[in-house]
Amino acid sequence: MADKETPLWAREKNKRQEVAQSVGGFILGLALATSYGLLGLLLQGRSPWTCLVITLSLAIFLGLGMGFSSSVRITVLLLLPQAFSRQSRTLLLIAAFGLVIQGPCANIIRNFNRASDSVACGAELALNQSAEVLQRARQPLLSALRKIKAIAVKAKEVADRIRKFFRAIMDGVKHVVRALRNVWYWLLHIGDVCNSELGSPYGKCARIFDDAKNRCMEAIPFFYHLCYILMPFKLLLCGLASVAQLFCVIPHYIQPFLRSTIGTPVIRLINRVRSEFEFNVTASHHFKVNLNSSRSLAQVAFDLQEAVNLKLHPIRETLGLLGHTTPFLFIFLYLQALFYRYHYLTKDNFDNIYITNRFMRMDAIRIKAGLPSVLPLSSRERRRYIQPGSLYLSRMERIRYTLAAFTLIRHLLVVLILVVLDYAIFWLLDLARYWLQGEIVARNPVLVSVTVHGTGYVGQIYRDLVSVFDILQRGNITILSRRCLLRPSKPDQKNYLLIGLMYGLCFFVTLFGTYVKRTSRIICAYYYPSREQERISFLYNKLLTHRSSLSTSLLGAVRRRAADQGHTNILLILAAKFPRLAPLIGRLGIHETYCLGCGRPQNAREMEDFVSCSTPGCRGLFCRSCFRLLANTCSVCAAPLTPEGDLDLELDSSDDERPRLWLASAQKLSKEKRRGFEKKLKTLLGKARFKKLFSKPDSACGSGDEDTDAGCDQRENEGEVGGDEAADNRDPSPQSAPTPSPSVHIPIPPPPPLPQK
Repeated sequence: MADKETPLWAREKNKRQEVAQSVGGFILGLALATSYGLLGLLLQGRSPWTCLVITLSLAIFLGLGMGFSSSVRITVLLLLPQAFSRQSRTLLLIAAFGLVIQGPCANIIRNFNRASDSVACGAELALNQSAEVLQRARQPLLSALRKIKAIAVKAKEVADRIRKFFRAIMDGVKHVVRALRNVWYWLLHIGDVCNSELGSPYGKCARIFDDAKNRCMEAIPFFYHLCYILMPFKLLLCGLASVAQLFCVIPHYIQPFLRSTIGTPVIRLINRVRSEFEFNVTASHHFKVNLNSSRSLAQVAFDLQEAVNLKLHPIRETLGLLGHTTPFLFIFLYLQALFYRYHYLTKDNFDNIYITNRFMRMDAIRIKAGLPSVLPLSSRERRRYIQPGSLYLSRMERIRYTLAAFTLIRHLLVVLILVVLDYAIFWLLDLARYWLQGEIVARNPVLVSVTVHGTGYVGQIYRDLVSVFDILQRGNITILSRRCLLRPSKPDQKNYLLIGLMYGLCFFVTLFGTYVKRTSRIICAYYYPSREQERISFLYNKLLTHRSSLSTSLLGAVRRRAADQGHTNILLILAAKFPRLAPLIGRLGIHETYCLGCGRPQNAREMEDFVSCSTPGCRGLFCRSCFRLLANTCSVCAAPLTPEGDLDLELDSSDDERPRLWLASAQKLSKEKRRGFEKKLKTLLGKARFKKLFSKPDSACGSGDEDTDAGCDQRENEGEVGGDEAADNRDPSPQSAPTPSPSVHIPIPPPPPLPQK
């Protein structure tokens, strides 16, 4: 039935709109999928196949979903404003900080690793070069020792040949000496031999003759005298035998002569020749370097680095996952868009703080119908309820904006410190590389000389041989430090550009996120107009209910504050309770005024924002918000706050006190305004009742006499401005003046008696 009642042109228009929306959604889905694929490929550096698979999957889901499903289309469109929410901003900051971890922090760790490797390599190289320097320092001495050993070998060969030559000579000399020695021994021992062989010639000869005499005497004892005949022969023959004794005596006289003349010089000559061939070659060198270690310095550094990496591995893995949070970010945004759509459709109070054009049209319709209106809003309401296109923020939006800005500034400071630290470490290491890229040359001249001590002939020969050996070590020892040259890792400009883009996006989200997020309600209002109308009605009724309850509460507050005029100072409260103390307290210079409704203090800059009661002697003072809520009625004296307000109040026939108060308050107005006010009052009361009021003494100022009018004009307060005019000039409402509601009646207590002048 609905299709039959709908015109044909309207149905065709709706179909064209649906087709256009489907085609637009399909193209937008493909564009979003392509943008995400390019983001992962160009900025995040993912593999092309991974980006292709993800792009195709997203294109199928987004393209078909947005093309043929209005729910998916609404959710994806809501996803775009949700990207500017607080949660998405937090995820963006996490993703950006993940890029910082993968960029500057990883580069800092990489530079520290390279620096530690270079230091370990340098230490090991220094150790090896120290051993090489020691070897090079030992080399001249070892060469000298080798030369000396070679010279000693050559000298030994020469000495062997000389030794053979002299040995032949010595053999001949020894042969001669041996012969001489034999002669010498013969001469030396000839006497002994002679004595041992020959004995004493005379003794032996005498012993022979004595033995013969004894044997003769034994043979012929009787003729022993005959035996003495041998004695004369003894003397003769034994005397001749003593001549042979000279041969045994002569060697004893020749031996000392031969020993002193021949033996000692020959021994000296032999010892001298022997000493000519005696020499000592001594070479002493001591090198003691203890470098005992089970592992090299590079292995120790590598083990320490592995231990640190093992401890930091879980943290690195966790931080590495931060660079892959983009899919989770989009999933989270999609779920958040679903939640927003669900709360929008189910909760009337959810994100319902906007005064839209529909709201204003509803208020204008209610004004035309004579129903209560809520526009213009009070200052307190304007802090909570705003227009969608307004640049001003609500109170909650300002709080969230401040917290978001503080969080972003804190993140930016941390990232800036890490970036500066990365550049500083790279600059220091690059400066060290620049100054350490040369070669370290150790110049160590060594002079080695060989000295031969001795004055002999062979010593002179050795001296001539070693005179040509004069080693001067003039070579330079070069340590090649380029082998362990430090090569720091440069900061990745592409990564820094990506980090800048991410934090720029975070800054944009923080700066304009509050305004962009308002479009979520616009999207839902476009797709669900009936639901939007329900929410507007709920907000309108909420404001009306709040104002009704607020008016009642305000009247009670005014009654409570009327006794002490809203003072909070104990001295001023005492002055209000006891008027006799007022002059004494007034001399102290203490003075303060408050709104009797809300207690807002009045200062010099806000004089025009307060409305005082025009009734003489009344202490009523109200701010603009309380003035509008009280509907231009003073709750202290029940008179109108400003006589220019409407007089459309219910009056009893016997109620003459209230019009009398109105006439008394009109004395502060100018002549023209007072006459206009009297005309309104005359229309309201009628001519008879109005004349009856003028006949009483209290209406003297309203008699129309010029002198009386002049006296009344002197009491005019030029500093007061009508509350309704000031409110109408300042409140940005579509109406010229608020329309009071005839259905909302404010209970007004009976007025107190007028103060006596």
